[in-house]
Amino acid sequence: MLKFYFHPTPNPMKVALFLAEAGLEYQLIPIDTLKGEQHQLSFRQVNPNGKLPAIDDDGTVVFDSNAILLYLADKTGQFNGAPDNRGELLSWLMFIASGLGPFSGQSVHFQRMAPESVPYAINRYRREAARHYEVLNERLRERDFIVGDSYTIVDMAAWGWIDRASLVLGEDELDNYPELSRWFNAINERPAVKVARQTGKEIAFKSERDELAQRALFPQNYPEPIATHAQ
Repeated sequence: MLKFYFHPTPNPMKVALFLAEAGLEYQLIPIDTLKGEQHQLSFRQVNPNGKLPAIDDDGTVVFDSNAILLYLADKTGQFNGAPDNRGELLSWLMFIASGLGPFSGQSVHFQRMAPESVPYAINRYRREAARHYEVLNERLRERDFIVGDSYTIVDMAAWGWIDRASLVLGEDELDNYPELSRWFNAINERPAVKVARQTGKEIAFKSERDELAQRALFPQNYPEPIATHAQ
């Protein structure tokens, strides 16, 4: 059975949505990143980069959310779009992987997690995230989906990050992008989204952003390396 290494953050939620949409059975393996479990040697053998999500599909290991979406779409033949839209699908998926996701994450970090306010960094990442929102907003004019005429993994990948718009840009800021807001609301009403949102709800993940969590999430900010464990 497919093993799904999970923490309730935007990138794992993309994969949770695919699994819900496709109706695939899987074993959920929680990795509590605020406790530093992503640094344990047992998980580093799954993903040497120490990030979530990852999957182990009967011995085939895939990490990075967008790679997982591509892998699962190719394997199942679902949500991969029309063959003549393959170039667009790959392009928009990489736009999310290299643009929307990282800049959204950095926008949240410097606005909400950095130990001190750095106006240049806040402005840089928030405005670049907003630019990506505008690109998507323009793309979605007179379109229901980002690629082609059907719901694809690109929509799932974008949903994972647009779902955090209030953290990235601020409350009600998504209203400034009416086409993107319309698209998001439509995706958000899909039954599989409701299923995906329940993923891991029974698990008591650490929520305190204390020093342990800071060291686990941002070990490069501390002079001594974070300890790894054999389990």
